[in-house]
Amino acid sequence: MEADRVLEQVRATGLLAPAAPVVVLLSGGRDSVCLLDVAVEVAGAAAVTALHVNYGLRVEADGDERYCHELCERLEVELQVERPRRPATAHNLQAWARDVRYAPAALTAQERDASIAAGHTADDQVETILYRLASSPSRRALLGMRARDGRLVRPLLQITRAQTTAWCRERGLAWRDDATNDGDAYARNRVRRALVPALESIHPAAAANVLRTAALLRDEAAVLDELVEAQLTREPGANGAGSTIALERLAALPPALRRLVVQRLADEVAGRPVAGAARHADEVVALRRTGTAMLDLGSGVRAVAERGVLRAERDVSPPARA
Repeated sequence: MEADRVLEQVRATGLLAPAAPVVVLLSGGRDSVCLLDVAVEVAGAAAVTALHVNYGLRVEADGDERYCHELCERLEVELQVERPRRPATAHNLQAWARDVRYAPAALTAQERDASIAAGHTADDQVETILYRLASSPSRRALLGMRARDGRLVRPLLQITRAQTTAWCRERGLAWRDDATNDGDAYARNRVRRALVPALESIHPAAAANVLRTAALLRDEAAVLDELVEAQLTREPGANGAGSTIALERLAALPPALRRLVVQRLADEVAGRPVAGAARHADEVVALRRTGTAMLDLGSGVRAVAERGVLRAERDVSPPARA
């Protein structure tokens, strides 16, 4: 049965473990329903907490919440419900929704020393890679989502949407469909509905090939990360930056490694990826070796060269007056 194969694949990842506390992000869709049921099978109901966010943006939202209550009662899982209201200043709906979903999950996970499990599937991985490649081309775009990112885990990342559907049907579990996933308002929907089928019309294994390429690149990225690490000097607490490198040493590196070093410095100080920081590598190398020089790397991060030593720091300069 497909459910047995899914369970075996998830157990093999080690992202869910018997009695290990986990907060499952539960929308009510088939992937999250599958994930919750799998988590109960692997970790046990007592170790699982479900988090549902009722954004109140769709007429079906209250029905989704009721379904999640019914499902959690059936599975004997604790359910936490959040009902945020979108502030007038939240112009990016998807970013706001992501923030109000992960923030309470992180709080609960910290209190219970738990992981946070999201129901991203192999299909989501393909769509994410293609979307990122089109919208912000970089090496990172081709790496896709990580199976583990801090407390966040994605146990279904090797499981297809067809498999989560089969799991739910074999287990007698209903799910809620989000009609907005069928429209073209969001770019990711267009990737799912148009781009992926177009690629599969060229080659039936297109999606599998994207996943295989990403897996190979992640393996190679681990090697590159070690090379980058070897170039840096660790100085915890130095002006908010944990790593430095002499500008002369940076200039002597091959261009590809130079870009990776600049990107690492920016990412470390920001605590998240700084899109496009690597593109400034040549400008960084050109900073003067005497005194202090600075260069904006984007996303509120700047490169600082002080007496020939480079670091990155957050830009806390007050905004310019109009």
